[in-house]
Amino acid sequence: SQVSFEGESQNPPAVGHWKPLMPSKGDKEEPESGCQDAGGAHEPQSTEQLNVSRLRSSSVEIREKGSEFLRDELHKAQKELKLKDKECERLSKVREQLEQELEELTASLFEEAHKMVREANTKQAAAEKQLREARGKIDMLQAEVTALKTLVITSTPSSPNRELHPQLQSPSKAGFRKGHGRNKSTSSAVVSAASQSVAPEPVSRECREVDSILFAEFQAWKESPTLDKSCSFLDRIYREDVGPCLDFTKQELSELVRVAVEQNTLTIEPVASHTVPVGKVAAEESGGPKKCALSGLPRTCKHRIMLGDSGNYYYISPSCRARITAVCNFFTYIRYIQQGLVRQDVELMYWEVMRLRREMSLAKLGFYPSEM
Repeated sequence: SQVSFEGESQNPPAVGHWKPLMPSKGDKEEPESGCQDAGGAHEPQSTEQLNVSRLRSSSVEIREKGSEFLRDELHKAQKELKLKDKECERLSKVREQLEQELEELTASLFEEAHKMVREANTKQAAAEKQLREARGKIDMLQAEVTALKTLVITSTPSSPNRELHPQLQSPSKAGFRKGHGRNKSTSSAVVSAASQSVAPEPVSRECREVDSILFAEFQAWKESPTLDKSCSFLDRIYREDVGPCLDFTKQELSELVRVAVEQNTLTIEPVASHTVPVGKVAAEESGGPKKCALSGLPRTCKHRIMLGDSGNYYYISPSCRARITAVCNFFTYIRYIQQGLVRQDVELMYWEVMRLRREMSLAKLGFYPSEM
């Protein structure tokens, strides 16, 4: 448009005169004349240039305003994009944080669940073990109570039970008690020890006096009964009675027997004449019906022992059985005291312990009843 205006300004029309586009109010119309002088020809040309300059300035102004408007819109759009980018970044961080927390929570829940399962299994195993032990103790106590009731009921004034009243036994049998009514070593003295707790053996044709040292050691042990042989009371009995009584020719087997008696895992059972040695050990080690496994001497063996659950049986002579039985009777009685089953005066319990020690001493010297 500018070029066209410039061309037109350079080539003015030959006929006619230019009229101003917007005549001012102060201008007055001049009468047309057929011809003009030189001054009249210059005036339309200046008016045309003024109009062109006005158009140019208006187009430039419009262009500048358009550019400024577009710049403002661009700035606004950029600000909005920045805000949206920040919002997207913030939301991404929130999502990542939530995902991490969810993973940690899931892991902690699984760990806690596994821990609870492990604890439940452990508690269940412990409870089952305690239940088995309790049932075993109940069975043992029921058997002992039944045996005690049988002994008490069968003893009447017209027909007294000689197990409950040793003074009624013959002189040849008064010094010994019948032991091992059942197989287990703990059951061997249930009848004798329990009956002594009911009716202690009275003095018969003998006098006795309490040894102050032994009685003091027993009293100290009675205050806090234990099976630990480090205490002075049990240490003396181990040295003077238990050790010598279980000291046989076969030293290795003697040590195993002593441990089994202490741990209450020794079993004694009668043997038929046709029974042969059973177990993994050789026949010469376990003995036989005609050879004692503890002494190694040729003897008639009516009983055999088993140590724990090994399944190996060892044939023993009557003398060795009497020595083992005497030690088992002693350990059974002190276990009863430790468990609180013996309710007697301290002095009576002391004399019962001394009687059991005397049985161990007699068995150690080779004295045993004929029933063995």
